[in-house]
Amino acid sequence: MLNPTIGRTVKEYLLVTLGILSYVLAWCIFLIPNNLIGGGVSGISAIIHYATRGWVGVGTSYFVINALLLAVALKVLGFGFGGKTVYAIILASVGVDVFPGLMPAQFIQDFSIANGKLLATILGGVLSGVGIGLAMTNGGSTGGTDIVALIINKYRNITPGKVILTIDVVVIGSSLIIPSYDASGALIPLSGRIATAAYGFILIAVNSYVLDLYLAGSKQSVQVLIFSDKYKEVADAIAFGMDRGVSIISAEGWYTKAPKQIVMVVARKNDLNVLLRNVKAIDPKAFISVASVMGVYGQGFDTIKGKNTIEK
Repeated sequence: MLNPTIGRTVKEYLLVTLGILSYVLAWCIFLIPNNLIGGGVSGISAIIHYATRGWVGVGTSYFVINALLLAVALKVLGFGFGGKTVYAIILASVGVDVFPGLMPAQFIQDFSIANGKLLATILGGVLSGVGIGLAMTNGGSTGGTDIVALIINKYRNITPGKVILTIDVVVIGSSLIIPSYDASGALIPLSGRIATAAYGFILIAVNSYVLDLYLAGSKQSVQVLIFSDKYKEVADAIAFGMDRGVSIISAEGWYTKAPKQIVMVVARKNDLNVLLRNVKAIDPKAFISVASVMGVYGQGFDTIKGKNTIEK
């Protein structure tokens, strides 16, 4: 059998890859063809791309800026985070420059440009928000302000979406004073840049909302109570097979007055289906109670952030 640690790492890298693919497609299909901008490093890279009439690729600027930010992240967030993020940044940098050449011009025209900038902005925001969320929940990041958001979120209870939103407003505002050229090389007038900035604000609002919604859903936890005569086998399967914490609670059946052992597990909601299948494979007659919990703090879950002070 595959080592659980290796299997988990492979799964995480596959999910990070899927997240980056979603992020890259958002830019290549919806945003860049419509001369739209976003926030963070991607937005800065797009502004540079438009200002240089396409001479500097979005992926090139994206990689250089992220390399500088990554040096800080390696120290603060650890090398485990850094490894996945280096992988994500390289993949995104290459993808943003390579994918546009692989997509048929007619497809981009019909699917993105012809439907208008507003729809492209919304779809691009949703697709990129899901991609960022998928990468972040598996220990990686698309880089840029995502790295800054994770650093701040490590020490303070400020959602990544709010941090990214604040920085993005500054980036998009700067696009108003920087010359920009469309795909044909024509200079975009101030009125056009104002409209682009307006779409940019819509983009980051959609992106931030989708990101926070995705992260909130991925962090949902459940408390599972398992009543089974085979509680030892069930507990071993969860503790050693799934690498999850297990507690045994002594109880008494009030009707039979017989002693009972209850297996209690607190796990992420996305682990629930696997857990239930494992229990039913051991004891099909097991009685299982599942309840959602508001928050779980401690090893393997969230940490209580802020100063370690005692109020008197």
